[in-house]
Amino acid sequence: MTYAAERDDAGRGRARRRVMVTGYGAVTPLGHSADETWTAMLAGRSGIDTVDGMDVTGLDVRIGGQVKGFTPGRYMPPTVSRRADPYARYALAAALEACEHARLVVDDRLAPRVAVIIGSGYGPVGSIYRAANTLRDRGPRAISPFTQVTTAMDSAAGEISMRLGIQGPSRAQSTACASGADAVGAGMRMISHGEADIVIVGGADACVTTVDLAGSGNARALSRRNDDPTAACRPFDTHRDGFVMSEGAAVLVLEAAEVADSRGATPVAELTGYGASSDAHHWTAPHPEGRGACLAVEAALRDAGISGADVDYVNAHGTGTLLNDATETAVLRKVLGDRVTRIPVSSTKSMTGHMIGAAGAVELVASIQVLRTGDVPPTLNCDEPIDPDINFVPHRAQHHDGLRTALSNSFGFGGHNAALVVRAV
Repeated sequence: MTYAAERDDAGRGRARRRVMVTGYGAVTPLGHSADETWTAMLAGRSGIDTVDGMDVTGLDVRIGGQVKGFTPGRYMPPTVSRRADPYARYALAAALEACEHARLVVDDRLAPRVAVIIGSGYGPVGSIYRAANTLRDRGPRAISPFTQVTTAMDSAAGEISMRLGIQGPSRAQSTACASGADAVGAGMRMISHGEADIVIVGGADACVTTVDLAGSGNARALSRRNDDPTAACRPFDTHRDGFVMSEGAAVLVLEAAEVADSRGATPVAELTGYGASSDAHHWTAPHPEGRGACLAVEAALRDAGISGADVDYVNAHGTGTLLNDATETAVLRKVLGDRVTRIPVSSTKSMTGHMIGAAGAVELVASIQVLRTGDVPPTLNCDEPIDPDINFVPHRAQHHDGLRTALSNSFGFGGHNAALVVRAV
């Protein structure tokens, strides 16, 4: 076994197990797999378009990042696809891909020591809205007996645990836009402290709905570039005007190093640091000095046993909103110092849009791919960067040699902040 020695808060010595990533999967507006999504990112292709499949008449915002052409029958039987909300379908598909990538089969021996944690900011909102409309239009006898489970925040985790035969803890995580990153961090802690040997972690959301477009639009959080969807998400650009609501999922397989080694799994990265905090400031605006975000990033670096000088790439939260991008830039300058001007910093949301609970997980997958290949996906539409001294990787992908450590940031409504540190293997 390979352990890193540390002391807990009470001063008691304990062993902390190393946590490896052995597989991942994704369903995004860019593709129905992690490979398709990564290929599109490197090509600088946007998944943002005019919303279809619903009536957007009268909405101020009519654009989003939708998962198009997704066929549930490829991943699940009709009994599951009929009852499951789209967010749970995406999560299950991503989990199956992640397990295939990791060559993981949860047998009777492994099952009690495997857990699943899926983060979501909105959960099964589509199913909730449909149930409410059914009750209004057709009465109580028309409500499905599955409604109480399929409209629950834990339905994605439940579908995954039942499909894979997971007998360890099965949980939901909801911290707005930080949900996916917090789910990964929670899974990392479970393995580090011996509560599980393998954890299926990630995030999912399917919130491109008329209600959510209207609500976030009325909060003036969304871009209104309805006539130019691919130019709408503009992280770190002077002319940014809001984020773009999107949907999708990403799931990763985390394993204790010795467990992965014993079953012959090949790690793709090591998860070394996680930090989380709250702004305690405002429901939708970040703390003006970025105090909460700083706490989360500093905690993640400390957890990883490194400093800002060791970071080689940042996958920024980078939403394209006026306040977030300015605050995050200030946070990166404070925590990383001059290092931030010498490394690539990009926002893949410029292509995917903001997948809310799925964002942190998708962006961790992208960060791992950066470390594996040296290729850094671009920040689209960054025509006039708000900080010209930082390499936001504008417009086109870049190749950088020697990238060993990546930082992935996730900051959300309600002041939720999470940061992850991942290292090449």
